[in-house]
Amino acid sequence: MEPSSPAAVYGFLTAVDSPTHGLFGGYLLVDPGGRPLEFHCTAPVKVSRAQQILYGATLLGHLHGRQIGATLLAEGSIAPVVVLTDLESMLAVQRHTPLPVALVSPADAPTGFEIGSARVRAPDDAGAVETTLREALSPLASAVDLREPFERIRAAIEEAQRH
Repeated sequence: MEPSSPAAVYGFLTAVDSPTHGLFGGYLLVDPGGRPLEFHCTAPVKVSRAQQILYGATLLGHLHGRQIGATLLAEGSIAPVVVLTDLESMLAVQRHTPLPVALVSPADAPTGFEIGSARVRAPDDAGAVETTLREALSPLASAVDLREPFERIRAAIEEAQRH
């Protein structure tokens, strides 16, 4: 009798901008039923005026991709089959990880493929990547709305700010 393969794990990565505290990142790992396995969040990142000037239009990609996203992915102890984000600028994390990264949007978004009540798009939007993503995400999308875990991350970060 062969041992059963471990269940797939899915990563959800986003950022929350708090006017009071700064920019927080959150990373939630879930099983195919949407149950949490791990949660990580960053300390708030405050952007200086000098950073705003020097980075210009590339600031969000740097903050989300490198400073927040790459840091959070490194903290995870389980490698997910895919990392999903709801922020276009967070796709910049793909340059800092070998893990596949994809954007989750509402079902009426103009790009990507529909799965459940959401649309998913890989950074390069290639057909082969779409097929792989669709297969990997099917078990999760049949159990949860792919946009819902981002709401959990935001709520957990907001709760942490209160304490």
